[in-house]
Amino acid sequence: MKKSVLAFGALALGVTFSAPVMAADVAACLITKTDTNPFFVKMKEGATAKAKELGVSLKSYAGKVDGDSESQVAAIESCIADGAKGILIAASDTKGIVSSVKKARDAGLLVIALDTPLEPADAADATFATDNLLAGKLIGQWAKETMGDKAKDAKVGFLDLTPSQPTVDVLRDQGFMMGFGIDPKDPNKIGDEDDARIVGHDVTNGNEEGGRKAMENLLQKDPSINVIHTINEPAAVGAYQALKAVGMEKNVLIVSVDGGCPGVKSVKEGVIGATSQQYPLMMAALGVEAIKKFADNGEKPKPTEGKSFYDTGVSLVTDKPVSGVKSIDTKEGTDKCWG
Repeated sequence: MKKSVLAFGALALGVTFSAPVMAADVAACLITKTDTNPFFVKMKEGATAKAKELGVSLKSYAGKVDGDSESQVAAIESCIADGAKGILIAASDTKGIVSSVKKARDAGLLVIALDTPLEPADAADATFATDNLLAGKLIGQWAKETMGDKAKDAKVGFLDLTPSQPTVDVLRDQGFMMGFGIDPKDPNKIGDEDDARIVGHDVTNGNEEGGRKAMENLLQKDPSINVIHTINEPAAVGAYQALKAVGMEKNVLIVSVDGGCPGVKSVKEGVIGATSQQYPLMMAALGVEAIKKFADNGEKPKPTEGKSFYDTGVSLVTDKPVSGVKSIDTKEGTDKCWG
């Protein structure tokens, strides 16, 4: 029964093989939230290229949608059964996946969280990620400075990820608040704030359709909304589409996080005011290197000095820079983008 379930899980996940299994002694797994979001596409590209370079056999799995934790659990089971040396995972449910991660670690696998820290973070052996709190702060600071005196009377909406509030969602959301000058109350939780400027929160599942629907919902709550924080650029584009449909696209400042090539293009075109660019290819490539090193000599990766994770960098991308907030323009952002 277990074998049949695992086999079905592999088919449902769309498992792919980036190197022949017989060609390497070291096997690794990459488990992402989806295989359609450009961020995870680039992550897979980075892992695949590095695995080929190092002679590592890599299997890649992805959930059907953002938030599909069941498929990720099935993928971990498959990786354990296949004798993998390590797992790279961008978890959809950062709390719910912990017991499965523990099972993998107990079986001797190195588990590295990519982009999204687990809860608790030390449930994984290491985390390779953007400083997502800083990413949120940067777009919050930029939005505040761009609005000037109007920021104190802003009407702010938050287009978040999923109801489970994975850490990446919380960190970006709460970071934006800190940058914008909103007291986040409990910084580990979305939705407990009492600032009168907040119109509300809605979830998008990190895609355009979700962003469009969430934006429509917030417009029904308050049609005077004029600032939107989005979890990622696909959600931002969906929000813009909803605003454009009612002739409000010029009235609302949209900020986001990701820095993919389509997102940087959206900044250049004025769809998004500013975005925090992260570097998924580097995350995944470094992760594969770490698994190979662990397989060779048992060495585990160490965090960036002064942080609890390995920081893979972040840059604010905008063509409308503001005083006091370091940024790069869309030309440089395009040179560094992905997807």
